[in-house]
Amino acid sequence: MSISPDPPLELLYERADLPRFDLPAALLEKFRGCLGFERPRLFANFVSSLDGVVALPVEGDSGPIISEHSQTDRFVMGMLRACAEAVIVGAETFRKATGHIWSAEAIYPPAAQHYAEARGRLGLAARPQLVIVTRSGAIDVAQPATNGALIVTSRAAEPALRAKLAGRAEVIALDSEAIRMKALVPLLHQRGLRLLLTEGGPSLFARIAAERELDELFLTASPALFGRMPNDRRKSLADGLDLRGATLELLSVRRAGSHLFLRYAAARA
Repeated sequence: MSISPDPPLELLYERADLPRFDLPAALLEKFRGCLGFERPRLFANFVSSLDGVVALPVEGDSGPIISEHSQTDRFVMGMLRACAEAVIVGAETFRKATGHIWSAEAIYPPAAQHYAEARGRLGLAARPQLVIVTRSGAIDVAQPATNGALIVTSRAAEPALRAKLAGRAEVIALDSEAIRMKALVPLLHQRGLRLLLTEGGPSLFARIAAERELDELFLTASPALFGRMPNDRRKSLADGLDLRGATLELLSVRRAGSHLFLRYAAARA
């Protein structure tokens, strides 16, 4: 059964040895090619303008603006969420996504039943575990996404967060004041969460890449230009850290109109 009247992605290149999950035919018909992951795996998903902007200083989520409201981009986001055991977001990303639930069906409702079938085939829970990373603890605990979330914070912010959440979410404080990915990722693995998706923001992504915890990057290249000016608060993919020219290997390329959907593997060494 077709998911939507939108045309499927066009597969331009895919490395032949990529893992393949047993996903519903309707998803693969629209996605083209395969999708699957080795375990454990931490993969990131972003949309970027052609001049490298991934976040704009706007009130809410800037992703739809940058993607030019691409429904195909939302479909791909849903595919990745459908395969993930946990979705990791930083505090700023969480604050901007008021009312959002980080599930596959929430980002692309037309494929909801197929995403649910995919998670069933993969033996996953109905929704991925949401992991919110906040050093300061400055998040709106009344947001519906905090229900059942795992909130990772600093020792200083832990008591106030626990009191405000009143048991609706689990709070974990890491020993270091700065939240290190090299501590967080093994903690999630120990809980059985081995397929980890991060959707940002760029500061969190930069830390993941800098600590060599990134395995793969899915990047939608949107045919848009935003420009940059001094102190304009527009952010690039990896914000705030020097990554010293970390290299990536191209795994696949898909196209939908003038949007490109790129998949890369990161070198861990």
